[in-house]
Amino acid sequence: MNLNDKIRAQIAAEGGWLPFDRFMSMALYEPGLGYYAGGRRKFGTMPSQGSDFVTAPEMSPLFGRALARQLAQAMDASGCRDVMEFGAGSGALAAQLIAELDALGAGLARYRIVELSAELRERQRERLAHWSDRVEWLDALPEQIEAVVIGNEVLDAMPVQLLSFDGQVWRERGVVAAGEGFAFEDRATMQRPPIDTGFVPGTVTEIHPQAEAFTKTLARALKRGAAFFIDYGFPEAEYYHPQRHGGTLMCHQGHLADPDPLLAVGDKDITAHVNFTGIALAGQDAGLVVLGYTSQANFLLNCGIADLLTGARLSERAMAHRLLAEHEMGELFKVVGFAPLNAPFDAIGFERGDRSHKL
Repeated sequence: MNLNDKIRAQIAAEGGWLPFDRFMSMALYEPGLGYYAGGRRKFGTMPSQGSDFVTAPEMSPLFGRALARQLAQAMDASGCRDVMEFGAGSGALAAQLIAELDALGAGLARYRIVELSAELRERQRERLAHWSDRVEWLDALPEQIEAVVIGNEVLDAMPVQLLSFDGQVWRERGVVAAGEGFAFEDRATMQRPPIDTGFVPGTVTEIHPQAEAFTKTLARALKRGAAFFIDYGFPEAEYYHPQRHGGTLMCHQGHLADPDPLLAVGDKDITAHVNFTGIALAGQDAGLVVLGYTSQANFLLNCGIADLLTGARLSERAMAHRLLAEHEMGELFKVVGFAPLNAPFDAIGFERGDRSHKL
């Protein structure tokens, strides 16, 4: 049974209508069939490589080297010697972090990866073979964590619920079978965005119960250490601004973006921007303290990427510039940091330009 047939069978089993978050979960993660469960290459700098999008570690190794300085400080502050990465992708970031943490003398004992995709796990094994004695893979979040946690472009890939507003009532958007494909259909719901003002008729937006539930689960498990998440997104007031009435849902295939998740299902990525206010509140509600929140550019500069650039070749500087430029990744991507409530510290990544007051 192919992915389309499996989704159609699930729609039928649910009475003819599947909430969008369930559809998104199957499209991305259905074992052996979903986008992240298949053998297609996802990560790369050019479409000619057969990839669909580029992430910061593939763009420049200076990303991981700068980030490692923050992780090393967090390891020292917490006394942890383990790093745990969620969704390690191609393994590029893990390789950069392990090498730089060793160069910094951070005393890394284990690098643990939580990865749901068997196909990506095998690619990571190949890339990280040099450190095989210290790298291990986990199938699920441990009940207790004593580690410095990192997640780069993880939250944006967690399924979201879609809500539509006609000017009077909110409805939840789901998926129905339509001919050989799929179509959207809205149904009554009690779900609402976290704020209740400023929405114009015709608004379609997202809410993020899965990402917030993940953050709460992580918070309860994190007994010692810290956690840093890097992703594209906004604080709540910007996320639900009236001008963003079409939402943030987007698909990526062959380094091109399109807004239709119902086409080429399983062959392209589906993402939504992160509501960082919701993530920060979820962490606080479950017992973490927010160490800071800032743009990726501020964070990397605070972590010393400027010093690393001075020793880089011109071509390397050009690629690293995309990590910092406001019109590239520097402003759109944000970083939020957490620590257990009883063990906060002044994280270097938020030393200048902290925007926690905007959450």
